[in-house]
Formats: sequence, C-alpha cells, structure tokens
Amino acid sequence: MLEAIDAYVLPLLERAYAAVGYLGVVVAMTVESAAIPVPSEIILPLAGFSVARGVPEPLTGAPWSYWGAVAAGVAGNTVGSLVAYAVGAYGGRPLLERFGRYVLISAADLATAERHFARWGDATVFFSRMLPIVRTFISVPAGIARMPLWRFVTFSVLGAIPWVMLLVWGGVVLGDHWTDIKLSLKGLDYLVVAAIALGVALFLWRHLRAR
Repeated sequence: MLEAIDAYVLPLLERAYAAVGYLGVVVAMTVESAAIPVPSEIILPLAGFSVARGVPEPLTGAPWSYWGAVAAGVAGNTVGSLVAYAVGAYGGRPLLERFGRYVLISAADLATAERHFARWGDATVFFSRMLPIVRTFISVPAGIARMPLWRFVTFSVLGAIPWVMLLVWGGVVLGDHWTDIKLSLKGLDYLVVAAIALGVALFLWRHLRAR
C-alpha cells in the first residue's frame, strides 16, 4: 500500500516543486500533518535533492536553499497540525463524548487523556513529531484532550524542526539516491506500527476484561 502511495505521490511532488517550489513543500507537509498518508520521508528528501541540484526555485528565482526548504517544511507541518488539532477538538471530542462507549472509550478515558496531556503533553507532542506514522496523527488526540493551543504549537514546531532538518539534509547528502531514506526508515515504521498495535490490544483487553 505504501509503495502504491509513493508511486502516485512522487510525480505529483515533482510537478509541484517545479511549478511552485517552496509552496509545494508547504502544501505537501500540510497534507501530511493533517493526518493524511503522504510520507514526509518523500516530501522532504525530494526538497533536499532540489537543493543538491541547485535548480532555480520558481517563486524566488534563486537556487533552492537548505534553510528555505526547512522553513517551508516546518511551516507546512504547523499548519497541518493545527487542522488536525481542530478536528480532534471540535469534531472528535463531541463524537467520542456521545458515541465513544460503542468503541469502548468512556468519559473516564477522556479524563485520563486530559490528565496525560496536562502533565506530559509537551513531551508527547515534541517526541511524536520525530516518529514516523505517530507524527501524522498525534495532533488529533491532543485536540481531543484540549491541550492548550499555545503549548501544542510551541512543541509541535520544536519537535518538527529536527525531523525536517534531518530529512532535507539527507536529500542534500544522498543526491540521486535520496529515496534510500524511505527504505532505511522502513524498519522504524514496522516498530512503530507494532507498538501501536500492542497499545490498542492492551486497551481492548483492559476494557473487555473490565466489562
């Protein structure tokens, strides 16, 4: 499935970067951070490859720059994260309060999530921004738990900066082989998926056992 997504996404990104440069990075990262499966492991290294080639950036007319690509990536990440946060706060929260019991999510679970984000929300958001898959979806539970918006934005940006810098830099260094970054991170993807699956299984076991 991921390979199919990549096959469709890559040509779109190449056309977007050729047409609107940094704005294409902003839009792509906005989509990725709004809980839509467009891997940043393709978006950002491709921008780094543009930097490595020294091709003109359409909006400025100057060659692509490393810091320009990083700034565009962080900006897109922030916008998309705010969209996903709003979905959690204004869409997901009311739905869970009304229908959560049908999927084993109780009012007590929501209260637990609120306490978690009140105490550990800063670290949770910060480190989640540097994990594949999790980084895409963490904004929704943060919104559901109504994490204070200024803290959410602050730690989203701080966590996104090293991730964006690393992937853009990887594209610059690897050049024509920038797609190797996606392959090298596959093992981490599997570990993250396994951890999520284990967490869901424990959640279901605890709630079913309580019932």
